[in-house]
Amino acid sequence: MDAIDRNILKVLQADARTSLQQIGQAVGLSASPCWERIRKMELAGVIEGYTVRLNAQALDLSDTVLVQVTLDSHSDNTLEKFGETLAAIPEVIEAYLVSGEYDYLLRVAVKDTRDYERLLRERLYKIKGIRHSKSSFVLRTLKKADLPL
Repeated sequence: MDAIDRNILKVLQADARTSLQQIGQAVGLSASPCWERIRKMELAGVIEGYTVRLNAQALDLSDTVLVQVTLDSHSDNTLEKFGETLAAIPEVIEAYLVSGEYDYLLRVAVKDTRDYERLLRERLYKIKGIRHSKSSFVLRTLKKADLPL
């Protein structure tokens, strides 16, 4: 990857719907070589896909909860099953296996505290193998950014 590739990625991160002509103008290339570079980055796995940023509040999911989870067991089977269970819960929008005092950090999107309580009762507390969890409601997002290029 060179500086032109990085500039193409910056343009795409800002707006993935930018036309090839506009990307080319921004990086000093015509549309065809610009498309070739984008295609190479897709094939190499640098570009994993294209997505839409949704407004959580407009979708009535105004609360974000960070949930730290500790499991009873750390066997490969337990970790795999826990990951599969999380994948089936739509409110869990991110899940990380982490180092430190807790095993997992989850980011959960819910309507409000009642909706989170429902999620705990109906889904999270029913997962076998959870020893302990700790929840923190996000009060305000101070920074939300793309990857640095």
